[in-house]
This record gives sequence, C-alpha cells and structure tokens, in this order.
Amino acid sequence: MGISNQVVFSCRKVVQSTREAIVTLQKRNPAIQPLLAILQIVEELLKLNDDPKVHGIYLHLPPASITSRVLNTLKPEKDIEGISDLNMGRLIRGDLSKGFVPPLASAVLDLLENHGKTVLLVGGEGPLQLAVQCLIERSGMVTLKSHWSSKSLQAQVMQADAVVLLDVGNMYVPPTWIRPGAAIIYCKPALEKGIALYVVLPINLCYNEHEMILKPSIAETLFKVINVVRSCSRWLKGQEYRPWHLRSLKLQPLTPVPSDLAISRAQIPKPVDQLAEEIGLLPEELEAYGRSKAKVRLSVLERLQSQPNGKYILVAGITPTPLGEGKSTVTVGLVQALSAHLKLNSFACLRQPSQGPTFGVKGGAAGGGYAQVIPMEEFNLHLTGDIHAITAANNLVAAAIDARMLHEATQSDKALFNRLVPSVNGVRKFSPIQISRLQRLGIRKTDPASLTPEEINAFVRLDLDPSKITWQRVVDTNDRFLRKITIGQASSEKGQIRETGFDIAVASEIMAILALADSLGDMKNRLARMVVGTSRSGQPITAEDLGVSGALAVLMKDAIKPTLMQTLEVRPVIIFLLASCFCIQSQSSSVVLMRNIALMTEAGFGADIGMEKFFNIKCRASGLRPSVVVLVATVRALKMHGGGPNVSAGAPLPREYTDENLSLVAGGCRSNLRKQIQIAHLFGVPVVVAVNVFKTDTQAEIDLVCQIAKECGASDALPCNHWAQGGRGCSELAQAVKEAASKPSDYQFLYNTEMSIVEKIRTIAQRVYGADDIELSPEAKTKTDYYHQQGYGSLPICMAKTHLSLSHMPDKKGAPTGFVLPIRDVRASIGAGFIYPLVGTMSTMPGLPTRPCFYDIDLDPVTEEITGLF
Repeated sequence: MGISNQVVFSCRKVVQSTREAIVTLQKRNPAIQPLLAILQIVEELLKLNDDPKVHGIYLHLPPASITSRVLNTLKPEKDIEGISDLNMGRLIRGDLSKGFVPPLASAVLDLLENHGKTVLLVGGEGPLQLAVQCLIERSGMVTLKSHWSSKSLQAQVMQADAVVLLDVGNMYVPPTWIRPGAAIIYCKPALEKGIALYVVLPINLCYNEHEMILKPSIAETLFKVINVVRSCSRWLKGQEYRPWHLRSLKLQPLTPVPSDLAISRAQIPKPVDQLAEEIGLLPEELEAYGRSKAKVRLSVLERLQSQPNGKYILVAGITPTPLGEGKSTVTVGLVQALSAHLKLNSFACLRQPSQGPTFGVKGGAAGGGYAQVIPMEEFNLHLTGDIHAITAANNLVAAAIDARMLHEATQSDKALFNRLVPSVNGVRKFSPIQISRLQRLGIRKTDPASLTPEEINAFVRLDLDPSKITWQRVVDTNDRFLRKITIGQASSEKGQIRETGFDIAVASEIMAILALADSLGDMKNRLARMVVGTSRSGQPITAEDLGVSGALAVLMKDAIKPTLMQTLEVRPVIIFLLASCFCIQSQSSSVVLMRNIALMTEAGFGADIGMEKFFNIKCRASGLRPSVVVLVATVRALKMHGGGPNVSAGAPLPREYTDENLSLVAGGCRSNLRKQIQIAHLFGVPVVVAVNVFKTDTQAEIDLVCQIAKECGASDALPCNHWAQGGRGCSELAQAVKEAASKPSDYQFLYNTEMSIVEKIRTIAQRVYGADDIELSPEAKTKTDYYHQQGYGSLPICMAKTHLSLSHMPDKKGAPTGFVLPIRDVRASIGAGFIYPLVGTMSTMPGLPTRPCFYDIDLDPVTEEITGLF
C-alpha cells in the first residue's frame, strides 16, 4: 500500500476506533462528553486543571511561554500532548498506564507501520526525538540517528527503510536519495506554532508536493483526540466503585478506659487531604479547615451522580433516659467495624453538635471511649462555624421583619418607595429580588417610573400583622429566660413594641432547610419560600418579600457543604448540621454525596421521634430507601421502661440500675423495645438491635435483651463493646448489619401526603405513639384550616414532642396507651417543606440544669489544652 493511501486508511481507522470508544464511554455514563481545552492564556491553566469537565488541555501558546514551570503546573492526567516532565519520564520508563504519548510521536509511529525494520532519525534533540525513538524501539524497529550536516547522511538515507526528519527547517531530502519502497516523514515547525506533519510519498510514486502534506496535521490531531478520549475513560474509571486502601491507625485500648478527651489526644489524626485522597475525593473538591477537617465542595455531587447507591443504614434508638443511650457512639463503632474490620467502604454521617447540650447536660456528640470522632475538641466546639452562620442568617431575617414594620409605620408610600428604590447616579432601577416581588403581585413592569400609585402601595407595603409573626430570633445556648421577651421598648423604636421569643439555633427553619436541600439552588429557593408571618389581609409574607433571601444564601453558601473528619481508627466521617431540635437529621447532601458506598446515619432521640421523621420527611425528599435500622438499646434505659425509678442528669443512679435486675430488663424489653421495633416494621425495614454495653451490665441482662429483642421481631440482636474496644467490639454487629442490609426490604411511607393535616397527625399519634386519638386546641384548628387554604396541606408532618416518652408525658415510660395526644399549636416551615405540630408543653428553647457541663470545662492558659469536655 502506498504511504498516501496508508495515511488515509490509518486516519479512517483512528476515527472509527475513537468513535467506538466515545460510544462505549457514553453507554457507561450518558452524560459524559470528552472535552479538550485549548489554552491560550497561561493564567487560565489552574482553573482548567481543577475543572472536572475538562479531560485534556492543549497548550496553544508561543514557544517562549511554554516554560518548565508551565509544563509542570499542567496536571499530568490532562497533559494530552505528553510533554510534562512526569509524562515524558513515564514514556521513557515504558509506563503508559497513566501518562500520554505525544500525539505527533504516535502519528509518526502509525505511519511507519509496515515500512521495514530500520528507521533513521535526522535532527532534533528535544522531547519529540526522545518520544519518537522510544516508541520506534519499543515496537521492535531499529533506530539510527544522524544530523543534517553529517557527511554520510546520503548513504544513511539510502540504507534506511524509513526516514523521519525532525525539526529541519526548510530542508528536504532529494528524491534521488530515497531507495524504492522507503518512506520519508517530515516533521517541520508550523508557521504559527507547534509542529505540522508532512509526509513524502515513496520514490516510485508520482512526486506532488500538495499531495504530500496533511493539512492541518490531521493524523496528529486525531491522536490528540484519542488522548482526550483516553483521559476521559480513565477519569470515568476512577469514579467507579473500588475498595478503599485506608491506612488505619492502630488502637491499643487501655483498661480502665481513659476519658474521652485523653483517648482523643492520644491518637494523632491523619492529614485530612490524605484521608480524602484514600477515599476517592479529588483535591479540588476539598476546602481545608486546618489539618484535620475540611469542607467537601458540592461539585462532588455532579461527579458522582451516575454512581449506584450504597446501602443506607439508619441508627435509631429506644426512648432514652435524660443521659442518652449512645447512638453516636454506636454509629462510630459500627463504621469502624464495617470499614476497618469487614473491609467495606463505609461512611458515618453525624450531626454537628450544638453548643446547647455541649455546655448543658448531655455533653458533646463525638461519640465516646474508643469509638469517637477526632479531634473531639474541634468537633464539639464551633467546628467550621456553621451553626453560627445559621444564627446570623436567622437573626438577619428577624431584624429585617422589625425594621420593615417600623419603616412602614412611620413613612408614606412615596417615601418608602424612594428609599426602597433609590436613584443612584441619576438612575432608578429595581433589584432582581424586587422584580420577583412585583411579578408575584402580578405587576409586569421593570421601570420604577411606570408604576401607578396603587402598584407602589402594593409593592412597598407588606403590612405584617404583629400578632401573626411566626419568626423568632435564635441563639446557640440553652437560655430559658429568652422563651418569651418584649422588644421595641427604646424610644427610637417609636412605639413598635411586641412580644416575641428566642429558639435554640438548631430549631431554626434555616437549619431544617439545610437538612433537606440538595444543592445551592434548591437551598436558595427554599430560603426564599420561608414564611415569616401573615399580612393583615391574611396573605403569607416570605423572606423573598422582605428582600433578604439572597443575602441568606450568601451567609449559608459554606454551611451547606459537609465537613470531612475521621474516627479513632481513621474511618471517614461526614458531619452535617443538626436540622432542628425536632430531630430531622441533616444528611441531605450525603444522600447524593455518598454514592456507591455504605452510608450510615443517625436519627435523634428514640425511633418514634427521629426515625419516624427521617423516614417520612427525609426519605420522601431524597428518594433514598433505608436498607436496615440499627436500634440502640441499653440495659439502663430498659430498666427505666420496665418500672425502675427516675433517672436524673447529675444525680447518682439508683441501685436498681447498677445491680442485676432481670425483671426490670424484661419489662422494658416487652414494652418500649417491642414498640420501637414495631415502629420500624411499619415502614417495612428490618431491625438489628445493638445493645450498648455499660460496665455495670451483667451477662445475664445482656443475654436477656438479645433474646427478647429477637422474639419481638428483630432480625438479630447483639451486644456492642465499641466504647471499650473500638471497632473490634462492634464486629459481630457489623456482620449482622451487613447480612440484614443484603436482604430486600419492603419500604413504605406511613401516610400519603395528600391526606389532610389533621389525619396525618392522627396517623402518627395512633400508629407510632400508641395514642387513642388527638385533640387540637382552637388555635391549632384555626391554623390547620389556614394552611389548607394557602395550599400547604400536602406537606409532611414533623411532630415536636418530648423525646422522654412515647406519649406527650415525659414521666410515662414503657409503651403508654389509652391517652389522647394534645396538639397545642401547629406551625409551618414552608421553605423546609413540612408542618410541625407542637405537642403538649414542648419547648423550642431548652434551659440549663442546676449543674451544667460548663462547671467542668476549662482551659490551661500555658498549654492551651481544654479539659472537661465529654
């Protein structure tokens, strides 16, 4: 075959194989599109390096700009020209599994196919000659090297089967030098930049210069395309599931078990960027906050969107004592067992601790003993400041409400309009958020001068009814004296006095929005929809009406990103914000973020509180379905539910809780434990009971719990010693969870959202809590009617009820029956997307106990070490 025909045939073959490769890629991921960026501005290089949509970068720059620094700034995996030092080194070493061959070198080798065994390289001393020589020799041919000035060049050319002329300017080989059947390939500098590929026909064919030239370097361009497709294929393969190769930190548990803080400090965390790399996160997806924690950018959602879901494990619990029963500790112990001991890719998703319990009664939420998140001081104190961002955003809304009411009460329509739409440099125009308000009012105008007096009045007057404002300020401290306050008493507020109150920060609707939003855009839309009150005409007023929703999104743009930390055994932990004191756990981003891995998350309080909301609200919003429920129980709590005396924070435990008492244990198992298992089965999810072992528990008590739990319908029930032994103490539980999660479940929601608000509340009260019926106060009845009238009736329900009993009465333990559930009030979180009834005397602002945790928390001013945290 003549070389001109060979070139055409080879190009067709390359085009066809490249098309087939792209089709194969798009079968694996229909959204994938191999993308080459042609770079003409050096400053853009870092941006293209970090863009996951770009699979190859071509440096179309003047030769003087392609310095060693530029070449080595280019990511090797995107260097489709193969000119960086690392890729050139890989080529010389023969390792082509990660690097790229320079396209021109590939084109030369392709053209040399079937052209003898001896190839003469003439000219060139740079990377191109090195690449061509390596490829030719690796293909089994013999290379000879010469220079244009060599006296023996003619003889060398006449003996060679093929001649490759590298960077020889305008010089060419006379036809009389070329022996019959030989091929000569010219690689000459292009007029503008780079190297163009020239092909000389064999001597026995008609010599025509225009036929010799491939314009514009077709073969080289095709091999660039091949490298881009190969880069895309490697990137896609890198997104596929593969076992992690995590280097664990060895635990050496001590007896007796030291304090949580001492254990945490004894283990040096792995650098978070190293942990991220080991679990498959890309460097550009990480925002480091110091050495041991980092935010994960939401761009990872798009990268992993085509990956299949992992197993979804929910850790819930029986109705707890005021001391808590260790769900966080079990979650951490279980992820250590699954990942470090069973070698399953597993994430734990935990809530970010609130300052309220940290300095109040319950303490931190990092787990405990040898099953905790480290560094525990960083985890329990501020972390990345997300709750403070919530507080700032929430209180900005509150300030906007009262300021707007003041200005509307003291200004005319004209004065309000002039201040809301000021003239700047002689130009008056609406902001985008004001145009949105005009459109909601049915006003399709964008020129402020065109509004009629009636339209101006509708635009500037929110006319909030002070008695129907539902938005309260928040603070991240348990402060009972802020439950009801009076504001506006200064003379400067001109008589705008009203009663309001504070909630704890984690009860803010903004927190709940973070729990359910799946992107920045979704979060922004939900923030805009938040209803803060009602106008005197009965219309809902939103954060967007106030003009504040864009600013809220700015304040929350980092808080929505999850935080990556690690456990004592270097298992990854993703930290999200606690959505509210009503226990909607904020694992929203993890719904997509943790694709293709075992995802384990914790639901707050008992299964009747956290799990019910998680299933009916979170799973409904996310579309994910849980594989198994791990129900945490303790002998201590079961004794309480079996008739034991009250347990109070700060007071010594009565002897019934420290001495063996099988009768109390059995009573608690056959009442509260049985009921919580039944609640999980309402949703069609299998249950594995985890008995969180305390040092005062006897083996007979533990065995009895496991026996009765299985009699009550649990798939399995096992003791857990993670607090004292780490992941090894939870390995049997991990195996049971793995087996239960592998079986198909028949997941179903408890109610249809199209049911009326009252019927949905009644369904939860009767089927979950065991109530005979519900009783709505007149205020609650009025509000449910109003919500239906406004079109909110199809929202799911988020019950605000005491966590200390299945009923509304905290002192009623076990599984109470025969009671009517009182609904004191019904509120709406429209932005978050649920209705929340207030049951009994439930408060959204906790108070401090007689002896809070802060008595024991202190700082050594010399070493800066913290003491007293747990």
